[in-house]
Amino acid sequence: MKPETKTAARAGWTLTAGPFRTDIPARLDRLRWSRFHTLLIAALGTSWIIDGLEVTLVGSLAGVLTLANTLGLTSAQVGEAAGVYVAGAVTGAIVFGGLADRYGRRKLLFATLGLRAVATVASGSAPEFFAFAALRFLTGAGIGGEYAAINSAIQELMPARLRGRVDLAVNGSFWVGAAAGAAGAVVLLDSGLVSPAWGWRVAFIIGGALALGILPLRRFVPESPRWLLIRRRRDEAHDIVAGIEAHAAGHSREGVGTIMLDPAVRLGWFALFGVLLRGYPRRVVLALSLMSAQAFLYNAIFFTYALVLTRYYAVPEAGSDYSCCRSPRATFSDRCCLGPCSTASGGAPSNTVRAVASA
Repeated sequence: MKPETKTAARAGWTLTAGPFRTDIPARLDRLRWSRFHTLLIAALGTSWIIDGLEVTLVGSLAGVLTLANTLGLTSAQVGEAAGVYVAGAVTGAIVFGGLADRYGRRKLLFATLGLRAVATVASGSAPEFFAFAALRFLTGAGIGGEYAAINSAIQELMPARLRGRVDLAVNGSFWVGAAAGAAGAVVLLDSGLVSPAWGWRVAFIIGGALALGILPLRRFVPESPRWLLIRRRRDEAHDIVAGIEAHAAGHSREGVGTIMLDPAVRLGWFALFGVLLRGYPRRVVLALSLMSAQAFLYNAIFFTYALVLTRYYAVPEAGSDYSCCRSPRATFSDRCCLGPCSTASGGAPSNTVRAVASA
């Protein structure tokens, strides 16, 4: 055995020190669209739809949760529960994102979805505010982890030429779920089928059950070959890519470019952030600005939207639920109309149109 090579206790873990050449990234990027990619979008996009349903559901229920025969929350507690949820999402993205780098993407895709589903179902049985807030934190942590895991899977498994459009489609499906969540709130709370005292609980339980129902779809998602390369598990990465290529007939490995990889020691958060700031300062500022606007400013408004309408504008509960349906429809239309412009000509023109339209 060569001194620079050793085989770990687990089968398939061949760890080789030093740089090595690989054609796996190029093979992934040249693939045609196939059944594998369709199944991948189904597994990831369905989860994003449920995420949209979950977020909008809470916003639609904000006014109901202040009623005496439900949780009897104050307006301040509704806002605090929303803040705890967002804090959980940020924490989950950081913690589960780090775990995905350490233990792999596939395991975390199951773990984050399971956590979010169980915590959502449990939210429907919360007896008082503090238990509800704790469960909302766990739900947010699961969804934050989903954000990191799903986008990592898209970036690492989709061909480069299709990556932007797939990312747009999967993330845009969030708003399909958002509209469904608002419509579901109308059915559960305003149709008279279920009393408000139980309707909000049923809404959370259904949302969590739907998330559990899509767990089987995740079995179609393989481990990321790019992550396996970073862990020097080249044989496993090759087997996965060969299986994907089998679904996309007509590909030959002849003429595929190779790159030299030399995976370094795992970087810590501060070291990684330092590399980003030194190498890509403008992109870091842009990304943080966009994510802050979406994660904090949008959620701050939408999580208490129904409560503001009922409390300060005297809109009936039914009217607030119908109002919550309009924003997701408009946002999904934006994704369909302006989204392709972003992938074709860059984000600046479409972002300018959005800013003017919002002014």
